[in-house]
Amino acid sequence: MENVYQQIAGKMSGLSKSHVRIATYILENQTTAPFLTVGKLAKMAGVGDATVVRFATSLGYSGYAEMQQFMQSSVQKQLTTAERLKMSEEVYDKEASGVYEVFQDDISNIQATMEKMDEQAFHQAVDSLVRARKVYIIANRSASSLGVFLHYYLNIILKNSELLQSVEASAEKLSDLEEEDVVIGISFSRYTKSTIQMFSYAKEKKAATIAITDNLLSPLVPHADIPLAASSQMPSLIDSFVAPLSLINALITFVGKEKQVDIHERLDVLEGIWDHFEVFDNRK
Repeated sequence: MENVYQQIAGKMSGLSKSHVRIATYILENQTTAPFLTVGKLAKMAGVGDATVVRFATSLGYSGYAEMQQFMQSSVQKQLTTAERLKMSEEVYDKEASGVYEVFQDDISNIQATMEKMDEQAFHQAVDSLVRARKVYIIANRSASSLGVFLHYYLNIILKNSELLQSVEASAEKLSDLEEEDVVIGISFSRYTKSTIQMFSYAKEKKAATIAITDNLLSPLVPHADIPLAASSQMPSLIDSFVAPLSLINALITFVGKEKQVDIHERLDVLEGIWDHFEVFDNRK
């Protein structure tokens, strides 16, 4: 498909008034528009949410999510953190209502993730994790927060997971990769180079690969046996990890369901250890 901005510009003369407003805003804000949710773009263009969706489908896309992916791939460079901070100042109101807009954008990300969820791929990922000899999780920079969370619970359930971060610190661990292993790569725009490098290496070594990323145009996807997409769009200096975390919660929950007999025995042992060292505050 041609550059989405060229496509929009070429169809301007035949658009309705409301669609012209959307097209004009997108063309005048080519570096920021790809990071806006449906609701946020609708607000900035002065139209309704449904009008934005109809605009996307009128251009031949399946919906706004697909058009957004192509807008992101058409941007010549990813926004710097400073540029994203400036964008948040323009988009979010300084009044109290602006706080609720952030929550609404997180809700929109979860909704978008639910709508585009590939249930078959999700259950394939669960099955791969349950059967894995060992699970490696690759996550860097801000995405490392997701990696730490996933690693913590998979280690309780499966007892075979390891968190990998920089190539320099993890190169030796990658030497142990086998075809019976599963490697989970977690990265969101702006994608971390070392995550892509280690993830592609895992694919070369014929380990099963699961990508947790923002969309199917992510550089992780060509190296993934199972791609799982979770929307992370937010016009701010940070990515929204609410939807990716919900996806990870679902993975942990379903892996736990498959391994519940083993988990009960392990949790009994862990509870004894936690009690012995008084890990938790038992005050009432």
